[in-house]
Amino acid sequence: MAISSFAQEIMCYIGQHLVFKDAEEVINNLTGACVNAKQIERVCHQYGQWIEEADNRIISQQVYKEYDLEQANELHYVSVDGAMYLTREQSWKESKLGRIYQPKDIVEVSPKRTELTNSTYVTHLGDHKEFISKMDYHLENLNNIVFIADGARWIWKWIEQYYPESVQIVDYYHCKEHLCEFAKLYYKDENKRHKWIDRLSQTMLDKGIDPIITTLEKLPKHQKTTAKRNSLINYYKQNKDRMQYHKYLEKGLLIGSGAIESAHKDVLQQRLKLSGQRWTKKGFQQMAQLRVVYKSKEEHRIKQLCLNAA
Repeated sequence: MAISSFAQEIMCYIGQHLVFKDAEEVINNLTGACVNAKQIERVCHQYGQWIEEADNRIISQQVYKEYDLEQANELHYVSVDGAMYLTREQSWKESKLGRIYQPKDIVEVSPKRTELTNSTYVTHLGDHKEFISKMDYHLENLNNIVFIADGARWIWKWIEQYYPESVQIVDYYHCKEHLCEFAKLYYKDENKRHKWIDRLSQTMLDKGIDPIITTLEKLPKHQKTTAKRNSLINYYKQNKDRMQYHKYLEKGLLIGSGAIESAHKDVLQQRLKLSGQRWTKKGFQQMAQLRVVYKSKEEHRIKQLCLNAA
């Protein structure tokens, strides 16, 4: 029996929200239809594959997203990160996720809480080179980009090569986390440790990373912590141009990558990392593409594909 374009659209929408068995129950109860979980699964994977193929065709042609001049010159934040997901072929495998958003999309919902109302997402399971190609489609024609990410070398190598004029910021909380890990080893007294961390963390915000490096270099040497201290110093020196937090704050820029960490939970993990789920690599990418399309508010792409397939 042929499935109408509207029915397929419903299957994609509900199927990317709920496990297929639950999607079956919701669709049948609300519409009086008689679809089963396997049909919903096939439809979701098919449309996820079509989205993936469409994206790959554009990338292969080296065509980039177009913006009008005003939008191209507006500030855009870009954050990227990876998380591990269980696959049938290779056990745990990293999926990269990118989030592109603007300051105007950040809305204060309470005195201590903000919310991002609009973002563009990019995802890829596997090689970072393919992920980068997908990101470049959205970024190539933008003129005012601020990258916020952790210290992963491949991320900064890509940014340095293709977006050298951009502002590059190592996530402040990631930078602080490294300091905390060292402090746990160096200071056994908990009160002294916390005071030291608080003081240096505030210094990072007020003066950047250079005073922190100086402080670490002047610490009395402990045989058990020397290697860790030297490693931390080297890490900070390698990234010090990306850790001048006082300068970023003076310009009103964000310094944390919480937006991409919450995105992993909201965009991918909420549907693809449920208890007992273990995807094929292809199946994961297909479902991830569906999630990204809907979370990027590009459901018109699914609607058009459904009309074309009807």
